[in-house]
Amino acid sequence: PPSPPPPAVEVAQPVQRIVTDYLELTGNTQAVQTVQLVARVSGYLERVLFKDGQFVKKGQPLFIIQQNTYQDALRQNEAQIMQQRAQLDYAGKQFGRYSNLLQEKATSQENVDNWRYQRDSAHANLKVAEAARDLNKLNLEYTEVLAPFDGRIDRRLVDPGNLVGSGQNTVLAEINQIDPIYVYFTVSDLDLARLMKEAHWTPGKMHAQKWPAFAGLTSEKGYPHHGRLDFASISVTSTTGTLLMRGVFPNPEGEILPGLYARVRVPVKKGPALLVPQEAISYDQRGPYVLMVNERNVVQRVGIKTGRQIGVLQVAEEGLTGT
Repeated sequence: PPSPPPPAVEVAQPVQRIVTDYLELTGNTQAVQTVQLVARVSGYLERVLFKDGQFVKKGQPLFIIQQNTYQDALRQNEAQIMQQRAQLDYAGKQFGRYSNLLQEKATSQENVDNWRYQRDSAHANLKVAEAARDLNKLNLEYTEVLAPFDGRIDRRLVDPGNLVGSGQNTVLAEINQIDPIYVYFTVSDLDLARLMKEAHWTPGKMHAQKWPAFAGLTSEKGYPHHGRLDFASISVTSTTGTLLMRGVFPNPEGEILPGLYARVRVPVKKGPALLVPQEAISYDQRGPYVLMVNERNVVQRVGIKTGRQIGVLQVAEEGLTGT
């Protein structure tokens, strides 16, 4: 029988597109601010004004510590100030009166000096009383623990009725600011060299450049969160050869919690590239290759260097010319 005809094969031209090259890294999320709310005055905890785990606003009252003792102390200070003002007024008038008598030689210099001393002492005592009043006002304000920023508060660590702030710092709760949220990750020295050479990125000009970054959680597809690079460490860790970096991402709904693993994508460069179907790429001991039909209609092996995958296509960084 005659020989069978050669098998038919599909032939395709490489696709030329504008492609962005990325660094794909892994990192961890972290709150922008974390504060432990501490009792700054001593007293019994009277009320807790929030529910565990809720979102709070800046300036929102969270805890009330016993206030009556500080209110009474403040009223006592006000009374002392009134008393010192009266003494200052009386001593000032007496000093003026005896000064006039001294000019008429109707009294001694000793009496004038004594009332000058009484006047100056009353003035100093008034300053002490006013300082004590301001301090007690401040302590009274501290009996109301407020949220320092918008964020999400953890569970309360002390129940009402307990004595707090007596001789030690009593932590009442912890609050995190998670909008926006940080993602910390490390970049190898090779990837850092690519950023600085191909993308002209410099750590010292990060805020001026506003370099974009994208992130996705393990439960999400792709990189749905868009942010920017915010920080880079001042030195490369010698033991690992990596540089610590940070991206900041909006988190208005609070869906991203601190401590999660995240995938991070940082753009390096954007330009034209040749893409071939993934099914056309084969591998042998020399690496990836494709079978190409040359100008004589002969199939030959061409080694390529593969890049990132885009759908069912893959970038051929080296080996193909597109002609």
